Amino acid sequence: MRYRALGRTGMQVSVQCLGTMMFGAVGNPDHDDCVRIIHAALDQGINFVDTADMYSAGESEEIVGEALQGRRDDVVLATKVHFPMGEGPNRGGNSRRWIVREVEDSLRRLRTDWIDLYQVHRPDPTTDVEETLSVLTDLVRQGKIRAFGCSTFPAEEIVEAHHAAERRALHRFRTEQPPYSLLARGVEKDVLPVAARYGMGVLTWSPLASGFLTGRYRKGDPIDLSAGRAALNPARFDPSLPENARKLDVVEQLVAVAEDLGCTLPELAQAFPIAHPAVTSVIIGPRTMAQLDASLKGAGLTLDDAALDRIDEIVPPGTDLYRADGAWRPRSLTDPSLRRRPVAERAAA
Repeated sequence: MRYRALGRTGMQVSVQCLGTMMFGAVGNPDHDDCVRIIHAALDQGINFVDTADMYSAGESEEIVGEALQGRRDDVVLATKVHFPMGEGPNRGGNSRRWIVREVEDSLRRLRTDWIDLYQVHRPDPTTDVEETLSVLTDLVRQGKIRAFGCSTFPAEEIVEAHHAAERRALHRFRTEQPPYSLLARGVEKDVLPVAARYGMGVLTWSPLASGFLTGRYRKGDPIDLSAGRAALNPARFDPSLPENARKLDVVEQLVAVAEDLGCTLPELAQAFPIAHPAVTSVIIGPRTMAQLDASLKGAGLTLDDAALDRIDEIVPPGTDLYRADGAWRPRSLTDPSLRRRPVAERAAA
């Protein structure tokens, strides 16, 4: 396993990061099995583990905390805060009030005295970014976290946060965690260059595009929209929709690339983000030991220029054919009132 510098934090992390979203009720409810998977990953050289408070409502953090007993010093441990953790208007978000409380809950669930990388899971338009940076800076000074970063932030908000940190003499986001895959290359246009400009580490998520790049969904094959990920969002996988038909066409072309390279489609998909110079680590999210073994098997795959050129022809750089589940969308897109003047003001004369 190779290691890379996590931005300018001074920490060295494995190029594959073990993501634990599938540990717990929403994925693998067997705690003992999940612990075995974590230990197997560590034994194979992975030293970077990423979780979040909201994964299975805290259960994932508890599993990670159990698995790292006796091995904590060997692991760069990352978790996240933002999403609601219970009822009530103030049990989520990026406010000082919530972060101060939730970091304590994460430390308790993880059975540790410190978190190496504490990430803001999504932007919060109701909280001034200076407020968030201020409380995170305090947590670094208190020794409860070593560094902090952001996840799925648009480039303009990353830049704004860096300017706010400089203006207020606060610590700054040291990492960004964006979705990045063969089908979702939009971050190549702005997020990855901005991260490189500010010396940020980058850990990418969803290399398999929520299952589209597992080989499970193929053109011409029936897709059961009542099972698995497809059941959660049938419109995302329905082959009768033109946008999904386009994805399936692309998948067939990528399968051909993988076959010519002598690898599987998932191995190709997980090797692709690693080749980008701005990417530090790629998050793999196994639910079973077999899935972990498959990811580790493909860890040594090197994509040469010819392979990357073929991929560029199939999915041009900066192109998004797929929007990852849970990817943040700004209110300027989701709130029609921000894109529409009052009816009486819409005419030119």
